[in-house]
Amino acid sequence: MSSGRMIGKLALVALMLLCAAGGAQAQQKSRLTTIQETNKLRVGTTGDFNPMSFRDPTTRELKGHQIDVANQLAKDMGVAVEFVPTDWRTLINGVIANQYDVVMTGTSMSVARAKAVGFTIPWGKNAFVPLVDKANAAKFKNWDSLNDPNVTVAFNLGTTMEQFVARDLPKAKVRRVESPARDWQELISGRVDATITSLIEGAALTDQYPQLQMLFTDTPRNGIPMAFITAIDDVVFLNFLDSWIRIRTSDGWFEETNKKWKLTGQ
Repeated sequence: MSSGRMIGKLALVALMLLCAAGGAQAQQKSRLTTIQETNKLRVGTTGDFNPMSFRDPTTRELKGHQIDVANQLAKDMGVAVEFVPTDWRTLINGVIANQYDVVMTGTSMSVARAKAVGFTIPWGKNAFVPLVDKANAAKFKNWDSLNDPNVTVAFNLGTTMEQFVARDLPKAKVRRVESPARDWQELISGRVDATITSLIEGAALTDQYPQLQMLFTDTPRNGIPMAFITAIDDVVFLNFLDSWIRIRTSDGWFEETNKKWKLTGQ
């Protein structure tokens, strides 16, 4: 190779390296760096999903599985935690608008959500079942009996139940509930025949309201992984969260916390 061609090749390599360095500098600072600099972890949570994230009726203090997870993550990072109120309908928008660093409220993974935000590796799993009044339970023999124009099913806007009902129960009438109201409140008041709940929330609700009953727990639908949500383009923070989940799963912390909040089948 001639000396001129060698110099030209070296110049091209140098230019490529310079562009790569410039591109790296232009990238948005990772949330991981910001958290360490501000000494604060911002956690988006809905506070309406027992036993994941809810408020104690007496103290109004946030409690639940996901609150314990957030507190432990902040402790391991050596920073303070700030809980930022959000709701299911605006959950994704809050991530995109950088209102919080991570969502910890019991979110399930979905393709629709994954188009806009980043998911960590799963920490657990969940599935859907109908929730009805015990007095009406005998009316429903199987899932197909819910897919009827004479049956009204409620769900909260912004949840994965919304897509599930549209896909699996297209013939049923629907009642769309907007936070902070909850779909199961419509059931208790007698305004709907059923809601679609998760095995996790359904267990807590039937314990709290004995008049309610979960159906078809032996054939739940829409088995999906549960994960935390953060910005889709923050690979550094996503990698950190994935590593933390692996570490805390391996040392048994997640197993103990799941048992504390009676999350079976995790």
